[in-house]
Amino acid sequence: MPRTSFRRASAAVVLALAGGLVTVPAASADDTEIAATCGSGTFHAEAYLNGGTWTARRGGSTVYTGSDMRAAVQAAVNSLTPGRTAKERVVVWQGGTISAGSRISLPSYTVLDACGTINVTGSGSGDQAPVYSRGTRDVEVQHLYLTGAPLYGIFMRNVNNVILGEIDMRLSGGLGIRVDNRGDTSVRSRNIRIDNVFVSGSGTHGVETYGVDGLTIGTVTARNTRDSGLLLNDTINATVGTVDAENAGAGTGYAAFRVANRNGRVGSSYPTNIRVGTVRARGGGRGIFCVSESGGMVIDRVDIANTGNNAILIENCYNVTIAGQSGTITGGGEIRLAARTEFPNNADIYVQNLRVTNQTIRESPCGTNTVFRNNTLVNSTQSVCA
Repeated sequence: MPRTSFRRASAAVVLALAGGLVTVPAASADDTEIAATCGSGTFHAEAYLNGGTWTARRGGSTVYTGSDMRAAVQAAVNSLTPGRTAKERVVVWQGGTISAGSRISLPSYTVLDACGTINVTGSGSGDQAPVYSRGTRDVEVQHLYLTGAPLYGIFMRNVNNVILGEIDMRLSGGLGIRVDNRGDTSVRSRNIRIDNVFVSGSGTHGVETYGVDGLTIGTVTARNTRDSGLLLNDTINATVGTVDAENAGAGTGYAAFRVANRNGRVGSSYPTNIRVGTVRARGGGRGIFCVSESGGMVIDRVDIANTGNNAILIENCYNVTIAGQSGTITGGGEIRLAARTEFPNNADIYVQNLRVTNQTIRESPCGTNTVFRNNTLVNSTQSVCA
């Protein structure tokens, strides 16, 4: 994913404001894709940088001037109609610096479109994030480009009807995106859509969910994340297009794609409700890891090579199919079906349609109704109960 996909338009923009014209500095001539998207269309409030001064405006009214980017963006957000029941949009025209110990809070029915690079500096604690929302609904982040080491790049808790569009995080620490329900676990976060996210250099996971019902992800691209590229915990009714990870979870038990903590469990059963198009993994820790009473999952295509830990580990999972259509696995750690004693053993696991090269497939202990079929072994061995 090219960095230029998430930057300002190539042409300079002149904003007609009360009191004169302000020219927004141009980006490079390569930044053409964003010209048709970020900042285009109507908006209700804006924040922009001119010289060293940030200004936030709502219509003809200035609601902030000063040197603090976070304060300017928050002022623009706070200027939107109180108690609204339809979305209103804020455009942030340039990038700037935000402290890791602070947050931009988005209330319900808010759209944020950030067209410049936000660099997160310093340190903080708790659930601080450049983009934060809790107990809200109908929140949207159309574009966001982050650098630095936030605690979380995006943090959302107990939210409904969220859209995260084009998200690019080139980090040096922290977690990329987390959406959960840990403020009130009796109610799931619902209807979460993530279109296209790139995360590199995170200090833990690239993207993580916990307690979500209704998740749609287009593509997660993970590069050198310390832990998983994409981790789904206790999430149901999820559709993922592509997980593309390189060096995710190197030296750890994490994986390019991991499901855990009863992920896919609906009530007390595991109907197929987690559907994944493609998992691609190169290097790193594991390729795919299903653990702790998770399941109800079909991964259509896999492309895994040279992982440092298991290429695939299925441990205490139920109703899992890898691969629904096709897959190649080359080198790296073995393909393993295993179990811990504190959970029921694997059941209804299908490992199929794979071309396995320089690899071992092993099942121990024996699960219930584990099926290995239509696999081609090239310089590989298989030791399974069936």
